[in-house]
Amino acid sequence: MYSNAIVYVVDDADGIRHSLTLLLQSVKIKVKSCASAQEFFDVYDPSKPACLVLDIRMPEMSGLELQGKLVEENIHIPVIIITGHGDVSLAVRAMKAGAVDFIEKPFNDQLLLDSISSALDKSVELFEEQHECADFHERIGRLSPREQEVMDLLVEGKGAKEIAALLGISSKTVDVHRGHILEKTQMRSVPELVRLVISHSDHAASC
Repeated sequence: MYSNAIVYVVDDADGIRHSLTLLLQSVKIKVKSCASAQEFFDVYDPSKPACLVLDIRMPEMSGLELQGKLVEENIHIPVIIITGHGDVSLAVRAMKAGAVDFIEKPFNDQLLLDSISSALDKSVELFEEQHECADFHERIGRLSPREQEVMDLLVEGKGAKEIAALLGISSKTVDVHRGHILEKTQMRSVPELVRLVISHSDHAASC
């Protein structure tokens, strides 16, 4: 299910990285272990779904600082915080900063695996949305400025005669533009085109 996904384990403790690596490999999940935040950035592959299992206390760059860096770099990756008993307040801060979960050490293997599975599901869903958005923008980008105008009016529900009057062109020209729009966007009909545009307008933030 997660054949293309990666779990990044970022912890300065050798024992934690080793045990988590073995745990994830035992359930056939790809894992890359990193001893520091910088090592994570050195190996991170943005082309694959992923989640980040992150220790909150590390030298040089803490887990919270790494979270902030992810935001700065516009890297959207679900973060699971692993923390000691004394770091719960920091873990809560991490959750408020966007972490999807925090788990206290010593952690329960199944609890952690369940959390990772949920995070990877979220990452796969995000990747699918991003690819759909990229495909949508690529198709819309094929349109000429005039075709874009006609498409916008079609999406508003206006007919050929009304569009012709608004743009100062003939209804026949509108029909020609409509045919080109459907061809370039690979849509079979105007209603299908309208559904596509509205759907991506509703998800504009993720696009």
